[in-house]
Amino acid sequence: MSNNNHHRFHESNIALAGLCQAAALVKQIARSNEYDKPALATSLNSIAITNSENTEQVFGDTNQLALGYQTLLAQLSSQSDNKDVEVTRYIANLLSIERKLSGNKKTMAALGERISNIQRQQLHLDITDSQMLSNLASIYTDVVSPVARKIQVAGDPTILQRPDNQHRVRALLLAGIRAAVLWRQLGGKRRHILFSRSQIVASAQHTLNNISTPN
Repeated sequence: MSNNNHHRFHESNIALAGLCQAAALVKQIARSNEYDKPALATSLNSIAITNSENTEQVFGDTNQLALGYQTLLAQLSSQSDNKDVEVTRYIANLLSIERKLSGNKKTMAALGERISNIQRQQLHLDITDSQMLSNLASIYTDVVSPVARKIQVAGDPTILQRPDNQHRVRALLLAGIRAAVLWRQLGGKRRHILFSRSQIVASAQHTLNNISTPN
């Protein structure tokens, strides 16, 4: 693999880890009151970072994608015990929604417009503020839901009935779509997940080994 291709492959894996992180967080939030708050902030912030020099900047840096890389390895490693069917389903659904959206110029323009509003609001509000969560969730409800198949989120009904959690889940689905768009732009294709699995796993393991996960 040439240096250029290797760099692009590494970049597309960052986006794939971003997608896996959003999917893993949807499961965490739907099933428990304990979830990775720094990872949530990283995923949500990525939605509004539309002008970056490289893929890593979209997520801050790869250290903030530890959960995403752990999830990616669990989903793609040869040990099937580590695979999580629920997370796999979320990833597959987000990839198919991205395909639908990317083929729809009107929807993509509406998404761009709404995301630029979020960028302005970030001057005054933190991304995990309940008002911001509500604003991000409404983008998913207003723009994505009308053109995409509904994603069934499984979890604890008492947790999922809380408005803030509903907003977090929808905002994370939006973050997952953002990562899927990025992955596709970097040359990511579904067949790579099947046929380049060992390369993706090796690259993800290498990145994870270099991540200094905070205690």
